[in-house]
Amino acid sequence: MSDELVFLPLGGSGEIGMNLNLYGFGPAGERQWIMIDCGVTFAGDDLPGIDLITPDIEYLLDDLDEGSEFLGLILTHGHEDHIGAVAHLWPMFEGPIYATPFTAELVRRKFIDVGIDDAPIHIKPMGAKFDLGPFGLEYITLTHSIPEPNAVAIRTPLGLLLHTGDFKIDPSPVLGEKTDYATLKALGDEGVLAMMCDSTNVFSEGRSGSEFDVADTLAQVISQQKGRVAVTTFASNVSRLVSVCRAAKATDRSVCLLGRSMLRMIDVARHVDLLPKGVSFVEPSDAGYLPNDKTLYLCTGSQGEERAALARIARDDHPELVLDEGDTVIFSSKIIPGNERPIFELMNQLSSSGVNVITESDAHIHVSGHPCRDELKDMYEMVRPQVAIPVHGEQRHLVEHGAYAKTIGAQRSIVPNNGDLIRLAPGKPAKIDEVPAGRLYLDGRILLAQGDSALRERRRLSEEGIIVVTVAIDGKGKIADRAPVFMKGVPTMDDDGEDLVALIEEAVDAGLDGLPKGRRMDDREVELQMRRAIRSQLAPRWGKRSDIIVITLRV
Repeated sequence: MSDELVFLPLGGSGEIGMNLNLYGFGPAGERQWIMIDCGVTFAGDDLPGIDLITPDIEYLLDDLDEGSEFLGLILTHGHEDHIGAVAHLWPMFEGPIYATPFTAELVRRKFIDVGIDDAPIHIKPMGAKFDLGPFGLEYITLTHSIPEPNAVAIRTPLGLLLHTGDFKIDPSPVLGEKTDYATLKALGDEGVLAMMCDSTNVFSEGRSGSEFDVADTLAQVISQQKGRVAVTTFASNVSRLVSVCRAAKATDRSVCLLGRSMLRMIDVARHVDLLPKGVSFVEPSDAGYLPNDKTLYLCTGSQGEERAALARIARDDHPELVLDEGDTVIFSSKIIPGNERPIFELMNQLSSSGVNVITESDAHIHVSGHPCRDELKDMYEMVRPQVAIPVHGEQRHLVEHGAYAKTIGAQRSIVPNNGDLIRLAPGKPAKIDEVPAGRLYLDGRILLAQGDSALRERRRLSEEGIIVVTVAIDGKGKIADRAPVFMKGVPTMDDDGEDLVALIEEAVDAGLDGLPKGRRMDDREVELQMRRAIRSQLAPRWGKRSDIIVITLRV
């Protein structure tokens, strides 16, 4: 069998988040694989008790068992949708990890959180070149909404690829270097077979805007406020945190950090020497003694997270800060789709307390970290790939990106879904197979497979509650005792004021009395009788079935 160069997304294609991309070289069954990024997405209300969702890498593990080889995981940057699954999935494949300093430190701490202190993290400088088997890899500096964003150039015997990761083209970044235009243009001159490119903002015309301009606007807005000011934004956007600090300094305010994510990101930035000179913070205990117009609080919670600092402040549950009438909260962030309700509820809570709320619709206090159409055009004109493969987007983003790419230089496009195995070379690039590409659900410290019975049962419990009946029956079929009926998540009264607990207990007793002694010796018969008795009361009064558990004790 001849060598092939293949691309396989297992997360992030057909969705925003949970990015995980595989590149393979060699014949089927004997491929050498690299992975680029290993991220998570966040569970919604439909998955009670689930913390995070990761890609399912069963296909990769099966292929490794059959004789293929895993060479390493390369991380483009430190956002959760690109690194959040590393510490959870790495024990399955245990390969080396490559990252630039800021990202490497974030990942190192994630491993420590799960009890792993010896993960093989190899720190590479910005612009590094290194080889893994047949893959020649090069980090290319970009700009984004987190420090040290990189594209990855992938050189192979069958062609040159570019995986952009997340990016924008910011002409005036607050932290870090500008986009490495020279290297991107040199790649285009070398000849790029295919580019896997960020699709998040493909529907947005123009450009995303510069972080430098946001810093100026923040200073203007903050200077107009008389009371306390709290700014909430994504903690990972260290450039924005620095912009807020500079705006605070320009308006003679001291900055106080509230929220674990804020503290962690600033600590990591300090650890790798990213914070500019002059950026400093006061402790919450000291900030309380400063005049209201001399303090600025940087808070977590821009997406309405219930346990974040800003949500606790809004419900007057934070030990360090109370906001009053005349104070101001600035949302220097966008609303991530799906978070509208908790964010608006948070804003309403603040407004009801007389707090002034300022958002990006009021002033230019946020810019996206992803490329709008003009920036995508810039990237395509520099790189000039033969084939465009849109990633990092919902299906509508990918389809639009694929069509747009062909108008700005790409000869053709291939729109992937998670699980599409795409042969890039030799021959005409094309989808050649579809492999399993599911999800794993992090339940505490346990990863559950998609469709696990625990998830189905928990969802049902959240919708219909549980009723437990315990009955003791002796060896002659006589009822020895019955414990009180236990109910959780079930109404105790119906619309007519009837006591549902009493009605259910009466139905249970009547059902047991009506069951002949011979049939009481069969646990299954007892269970069926109890279920019928309980549902005869619930169905007409509640309209739901509930989860009924019958425990039969033999005495």
